[in-house]
Amino acid sequence: MSKKQIEECVRNSLEGYFRDLRGTEPDSMYEMLVKVVEKPLLEVVMAKADQNQSRAAEWLGLNRNTLRKKLLEHKLLKG
Repeated sequence: MSKKQIEECVRNSLEGYFRDLRGTEPDSMYEMLVKVVEKPLLEVVMAKADQNQSRAAEWLGLNRNTLRKKLLEHKLLKG
């Protein structure tokens, strides 16, 4: 899937979100969207990196400590 296809998928999802609101104004959309995208992003990248946080952080362009903090926030760290 290309970057353009991902953008289109997000765009379509947001259009559906607004449709589902049926005129109700949304609240804190940015935070909501970041959270719903960030968790599956971290799950997939960690799986592809064989749970190697240093490698995953490099792929994501994050500091390893930042990645660890995000993994904890999303309850994605084991024990």
